[in-house]
Amino acid sequence: MNNTKPFLFFLTAALISITATFAQKQPYTSSNRKAVGLYEKGKQCMDRSDRPCAENHFKQAAKADPKFAEPNIMLGEMFEDAHRDSMACVYYRAAVQANPTFYTMAWLRIGELELRQQHYAAAVEAYTQFLALDKKNPDKHAEVEKKMKTVAFRQHAYANPVPFNPQNMGAAVNTPNDEYLPALTADGQTLVFTRRFPRTGKTTANSPMEEDFYVSVKKNGEWGKAVRMSEPVNTYDNEGAQCISQDGRMMIFTGCNRKDGAGRCDLYICHREGTQWSKPQNLGMPVNTAAWEAQPTFSVDGKTLYFVCNRKGGLGGMDIWKSEMVNGEWTDPINLGAPINTPDDEMSPFIHFDDHTLYFASKGHIGMGGFDLFMSKLQDDGTWSEPVNVGYPINTEGDESNMIVSADGRTAIYSSDQPGGYGREDLYMFELPEEVRPQATTYIQGIVYDKKTKQRLSADFAISDLTTKSDVVSATSDPVDGSFLLTLPGLHHYALSVSKEGYLFYSKNFEMTAASIDNPFTLEVPLEPIEVGSSVTLNNVFFEMAKWDLKEESTVELDKLIALMNENPNMRVLLEGHTDNVGSDVANQKLSENRAKAVYDYLVKHGVAASRLQYKGYGETKPIADNNTEEGRAQNRRTVFTVTQK
Repeated sequence: MNNTKPFLFFLTAALISITATFAQKQPYTSSNRKAVGLYEKGKQCMDRSDRPCAENHFKQAAKADPKFAEPNIMLGEMFEDAHRDSMACVYYRAAVQANPTFYTMAWLRIGELELRQQHYAAAVEAYTQFLALDKKNPDKHAEVEKKMKTVAFRQHAYANPVPFNPQNMGAAVNTPNDEYLPALTADGQTLVFTRRFPRTGKTTANSPMEEDFYVSVKKNGEWGKAVRMSEPVNTYDNEGAQCISQDGRMMIFTGCNRKDGAGRCDLYICHREGTQWSKPQNLGMPVNTAAWEAQPTFSVDGKTLYFVCNRKGGLGGMDIWKSEMVNGEWTDPINLGAPINTPDDEMSPFIHFDDHTLYFASKGHIGMGGFDLFMSKLQDDGTWSEPVNVGYPINTEGDESNMIVSADGRTAIYSSDQPGGYGREDLYMFELPEEVRPQATTYIQGIVYDKKTKQRLSADFAISDLTTKSDVVSATSDPVDGSFLLTLPGLHHYALSVSKEGYLFYSKNFEMTAASIDNPFTLEVPLEPIEVGSSVTLNNVFFEMAKWDLKEESTVELDKLIALMNENPNMRVLLEGHTDNVGSDVANQKLSENRAKAVYDYLVKHGVAASRLQYKGYGETKPIADNNTEEGRAQNRRTVFTVTQK
């Protein structure tokens, strides 16, 4: 390799720095004419780009006067430039021994070189000397203090590695081209990633490169061969840095240098119906600006968008920002601030399906060096926890980024150029250490259809936490095939409500347990058209045992019934109470009637005209399941409403 140009530039820059530093005091730190003469000859060799000549004269100059700092500094620069770190340290140390205060930056160089050689104690000693002696470079002190913390972190990380066994995702996904920036649906069955390849099909030094989206679907536990996503999503322009919704039907991605762009890179959105993707639309202001917007990730309901941007008002160069969907419009993005963002760069955010755990890459937080992967959790008060490094050897002294985590929180996927892959950058899977896992989530998936005609329907889904009565996630089923997929974050008791104009709503409840994580819920949702005689079981109306007092969590379902009555002002209903066969006939009749009346009273109290409502108890006379099993008895204890007038 020809090192003439970098050698000449490096040494010339060093000489200018040294000369400028002491121009007002004296030409050199030595008054020994022989030593100075040899040093001057060394500079002349530098001017001719003659490395051996320069090295020889600088060594002679240093030998002629051991107190002469400059030739040792130049030798240190020369050996550092030649990547001979140990020898560079020898001469930098000789320079500070010759004159401790002449060039204190030598201690900083020693620290960097010792760190590069993983000589941690020596690096800390050098950094400590720099902080103690340097008075001319206060802007470097904070950087050095961070370096010392990095050294301490590395020492601890090497002594305490986390479990890590990355597995290449195989030839169906990876190729000799670069694969990176993965995205995964909540069921873990569909993988979307970015592939970079030469437009001409041949890789040469000047090959124009293209980035497109590819999709791999898992079947029988194996990833299928990745196929290029069709137009209009992929175009002749570059597409990349994407995120997809829990059900794989919405995607936001990064598009750069486009005619409709507000800046160099903007965020675009597209939707899928059946197998067809819509034409991507620029998200527009205020999300996109003349700055650089990229690397999006969004919450499970699609209403909170996180992305990377270098716009004004941030803490550093690249920061993570957030915008929320309110009344169909994106709000002005806000900077996530500390402790997520730092004066350095933060990149590649990924918000997990639990909507509370954020993974991202950062140069600003203390880690192994370069970009490290971190995890932070959203607290109850709306603040983010102090980021936690995901650990070594997941993080190395190089750059790590672009990590996503499966819904169950156990598996991570990231890109790496580690040896043994199919190409330079491949996708790998590994088990995430327990200490940095998110809250486990599972999902409900299935289809919704017209109960009479069997036609697949697009319907609105809402999942609420029955304890807090707060909405957790909302979505719509696919208008082509009626399919849906919704995540259930956390071990809670949830209510599902499915509604569509012209139909009675459908309800069900789910008690999510640890066992549910590995056993997602599959559901068929038959919606009943609003007709006289059609009925719905209020599966999320609950009573105290053997009593007719409504439990507080029942209000979630009853409020939806009120909304249905308001949307259909001519509709009248009969509220029915039913019990199992435990207890006497008389007691069950009374219990069923009073439970029906409790629902009646709630509706009237909240604005539904009493003239539109009737209630009746049927006791144990109309079972729908076997009363000989607990499961059957639970189904028989129910509240139903039947349409009596449309």
